[in-house]
Amino acid sequence: MARTVRVPVKPELLRWARERAGLRVEDLLRAFPKLEAWEQGEAQPTLRQLENFARRVRVPLGYLFLATPPDESLPIPDFRTFTGPPRRPSPDLLDTLYLIQQRQAWYREYLQIQGAESLPFVGSATLQDAPEAVAAQIRRTLDMDLDERRTLRAWSEAFRYLTGKAEGAGILVMSSGIVGANTHRKLDPEEFRGFTLVDDLAPVVFVNAADTVAARIFTLAHELAHIWLGQSGVSNPQIHRFPEKAVEHWCNQVAAEVLVPRAALLEEHRPARPPQEEAQRLARRFKVSTLVILRRLYEVGRFSEETFRQVYREERGRVRAMMAQRTGQGGNFYRTLFTRVSRPLVEAVAVSTLEGHTLYRDAYRLLGIRSPEVFQKIYRSLGVA
Repeated sequence: MARTVRVPVKPELLRWARERAGLRVEDLLRAFPKLEAWEQGEAQPTLRQLENFARRVRVPLGYLFLATPPDESLPIPDFRTFTGPPRRPSPDLLDTLYLIQQRQAWYREYLQIQGAESLPFVGSATLQDAPEAVAAQIRRTLDMDLDERRTLRAWSEAFRYLTGKAEGAGILVMSSGIVGANTHRKLDPEEFRGFTLVDDLAPVVFVNAADTVAARIFTLAHELAHIWLGQSGVSNPQIHRFPEKAVEHWCNQVAAEVLVPRAALLEEHRPARPPQEEAQRLARRFKVSTLVILRRLYEVGRFSEETFRQVYREERGRVRAMMAQRTGQGGNFYRTLFTRVSRPLVEAVAVSTLEGHTLYRDAYRLLGIRSPEVFQKIYRSLGVA
């Protein structure tokens, strides 16, 4: 009878892989009953068990044969702020970043072949520039009209409006709540809310769609400020926080001014009305969250810090309760594809593939699809085939 072959994997690598995935031993015991013994060096897994373990914790199998755990740092600066110790980037965040970098690299090469010119606004601002002045430049470049935005019926329309304006200026905007097209790998907005990959030809903004729509609007505006600053990075902008990091503080100020210009807010504000009631009215006017409005009222001197903290706490509780009552709804794949991948990129991949410059397998990888039938439907939806 053949003897079962065990793999001499180091216990510390198994612990590292599990912790990297954000899992406890208890989370994996049903699938791997001897995991505790493996991590303590009292037993060793078979190759099949190790392969299954690697898939479960989403780590390349080869990593488990290294002498020491690899240093998986973020490939771009980390501007996130946490109340506790810094969080190790999860496999979901890392894989999302790598995927978006691949898409950006392809799109940049495509634009170079097309003879595209550098975008003048990328890196055109510095931290010494007044946030109000930079916000005005962003609104002009994106041709954002406050009166036009007020006519939008919902926050989802406001997000699409801002996305369309950014893409029209040459910025790829990708928004998804999952890793690639894998619905089983959901992104955590508590880990990150967005990131920016700065490039003079193909700048990219990614927004975590697992967050609320109103929060996504603020994140998108925040990441646009990163592009004007010429600073790539991962962020978790939170409206109620005033981060110590100079870059994040400045980008928050720019974002707030982009969405709710100071002069317009002061003109619209009715101080005699109850704060929460007034915040809801202004939120509908500016198509942002009530939390952004409260922050702006504090920034322009209409609230004391104590009043802001109290009213913000109450309003955040109301918003969370409202969100908890909502049920998830499935989306149309062809509609969400343009959101996840960015319509300009989808169009470029379709055209390049039809012209024979891009292999179908590469097009499928870039768009996160597998079926030729789906690809044909994408063509037709774009009106290019």
